[in-house]
Amino acid sequence: MQFLRRLTLLLAAAATCFTTITAQQVAPFKDGERAVFLGNSITDGGYYHSYIWPYYMTRFPEMPITVVNAGIGGDTALEMTRRLDNDVFSHDPTVLMVTFGMNDSGYFEHNGENGRQFAREKYEESIRNFRQMEQRLKALPDTRIVMVGTSPFDEGTAIPANHINGKAATIERIVATQMQTATDNGWEQIDFCAPMTEINRARQTEDSTFTLCGSDRIHPDNDGHMVMAYLFLKAQGFTGSKVADVAINAGKPSVIREENCSVTDLRKNGNRITFNYLANALPYPTDTIARGWGMSRPQARALDIVPFTEEMNREMLTVTGLKGDYKLTIDGEEIGVWSAHSLAKGINLAEITLTPQYQQALTVMFLNERRCEIERQFREYAWIQNNFFEPKGLLNANNRHSIEVMDQYVDSDPWLKLRRDRYAQMMHEPVRKAMEDEMNMLIDRIYTVNKPVVRHFELRKI
Repeated sequence: MQFLRRLTLLLAAAATCFTTITAQQVAPFKDGERAVFLGNSITDGGYYHSYIWPYYMTRFPEMPITVVNAGIGGDTALEMTRRLDNDVFSHDPTVLMVTFGMNDSGYFEHNGENGRQFAREKYEESIRNFRQMEQRLKALPDTRIVMVGTSPFDEGTAIPANHINGKAATIERIVATQMQTATDNGWEQIDFCAPMTEINRARQTEDSTFTLCGSDRIHPDNDGHMVMAYLFLKAQGFTGSKVADVAINAGKPSVIREENCSVTDLRKNGNRITFNYLANALPYPTDTIARGWGMSRPQARALDIVPFTEEMNREMLTVTGLKGDYKLTIDGEEIGVWSAHSLAKGINLAEITLTPQYQQALTVMFLNERRCEIERQFREYAWIQNNFFEPKGLLNANNRHSIEVMDQYVDSDPWLKLRRDRYAQMMHEPVRKAMEDEMNMLIDRIYTVNKPVVRHFELRKI
């Protein structure tokens, strides 16, 4: 009964989530597009955009795109508007994702005697600031704008940190205005807030401390960011998109189905069936290690929360006409043993990390993670330039005077002190250029190693 109750709750949450996303549409990225994600610390230090890009890297290996992190921690819509020219537009976005609201909605003042008034004032202030940004965005005729409703502030979890009553509702008001503005301007839109809130509530009926929103109720952990990536890809219409789908009748033998792949040289020799397989895509790899500052849960944990594997990561092998148990090898590597019944139902190779094609995809993942690490250093540099130097009239000065000014404040500003050494390095243009070159080299390498190759399959009866 407990299992059935839990399953019912999760299915209800999934249905709500899917209904929300079905009503939203974000056009898939096209060949050569530059997708820039503008946001606050959830974007700056987070991974959802970095999880979206590997889907394109592995699913469309012949279609390079660029995904850019343009988040800065602590930003509101006002700060984002102020850095549009210096930071965001400098990346030449063809598609610009815009999210704000977590900082705009305020924090502990919600708990005070005038909490309702504070919530109203923060909402109104946020929208006034957003209207300034809206005017700038409307002046970009060659850039697609996507309004992104922020991930939620989780008031429902039982974790001890950051009890703030009313902040979640203020965020929901901000997101609703964002979505309406997108509709009014003919922009695309996706809301993370509503579906993530529904997942949180459903899971919390079984585990009161569950949250997608991290240990502070604000910053999603790796699994939360993967949920965000899933919701974004779902809004782009990738539900039902397979890595590949092969079906073979071993009795004849013959190929019944080959979707997004090709099968050649199919042979049956006694109890052995062999064939060559070339897919047009690689499976999507997920990291099993928690990455990033303050992160404690890995990306792969999200696969138990949302149906990403079932909906978007299926590399199916189906073989009928067999009896008994069969060992599968790919390129001479043993992958596993399945019964004829299981093979006739179909096995999802994308779930098997031992396959050569999954190992190839892991290479893509690790190269992208290294790229992401370097990009994060550029975001720290952007924080210093826009949050510290710009108000002092020293934006991009990068000279001896600028660091002398910085040193006057580092002892009283822990965030500045944390980034002082980073600036001392990156204020030098050759250092930044070397880091940019390394990122470009990593991207070039990714789009070299992500090309699927012919794999030799063998099924042998045991």
